[in-house]
Amino acid sequence: MPRQARIDAPGAVHHIIARGIERAEIFRDDQDRNAFLKKLGELIVETKTQCFAWALIPNHFHLLLKTGNVPIATVMRRLMTSYAIGHNRRHHRSGHLFQNRYKSILCQEDAYLKELVRYIHLNPLRAGLVRDMDALDRYRFSGHGSIMGRHNINWHSVNEVLLLFGSKSAEARGRYREFVVKGIGMGRQPELLGGGLVRSAGGWSEVRSMRKAGIFQKSDERILGDGDFVRTVLAQARESMNQRYALASKGITFEHVISLVSELLSVQPVNSLDPANTETL
Repeated sequence: MPRQARIDAPGAVHHIIARGIERAEIFRDDQDRNAFLKKLGELIVETKTQCFAWALIPNHFHLLLKTGNVPIATVMRRLMTSYAIGHNRRHHRSGHLFQNRYKSILCQEDAYLKELVRYIHLNPLRAGLVRDMDALDRYRFSGHGSIMGRHNINWHSVNEVLLLFGSKSAEARGRYREFVVKGIGMGRQPELLGGGLVRSAGGWSEVRSMRKAGIFQKSDERILGDGDFVRTVLAQARESMNQRYALASKGITFEHVISLVSELLSVQPVNSLDPANTETL
């Protein structure tokens, strides 16, 4: 079955999950983790992407990003390619570091932002990397510590997260931490891993009950949100796709545009496939 296309748009919120190939470790030590965060921070600032939550686990990572002026696919390609090259060089290995494509779930911001921040920031505790909440507060490789004011991460959208819990920082931090603590007993919450209404309604049993009652709503594994949100996102994505293919059907391609502009300006077109012209990661 062919894989589905990415869905993205300026202002879209994505839960990103990427795993090591064959479940292998992608972060062997703190030097690896620091290198990853350095590149992530540079890209977030450069592309005006917002990062609401993040967590590094030895064999995978989670990010909660809001698209800025560059598509999330471009941000992730640059991040993962740059990190993989550096990691392989440092550890004297070759070949793929990551398993297939990263998973990207487009999220309904108003309904799920708080839940996803909590879910992602509890990952180190669930994975046994920290013993308890006090240790999680101090853990450097999850966004929870920066929200708690323990670490200064200038590219982390801390204020935007705290505003979900109150207008005064100290009170908001306290409410945020209480919210995170309440999530410890909720387990891994597979309903937060996409599927539109199928997951957000509480699973297939709930969806079947709704359908028996004559209630049908749209779902998609790439999207976390209610049926109306899923339907709107898919309609917008289809419109974007239709526009793209409408241009192609008229013979208007990227190469065609380059040729026309070069002819108009009387300049030699640059060969985008020439290694000398490729973007520095």
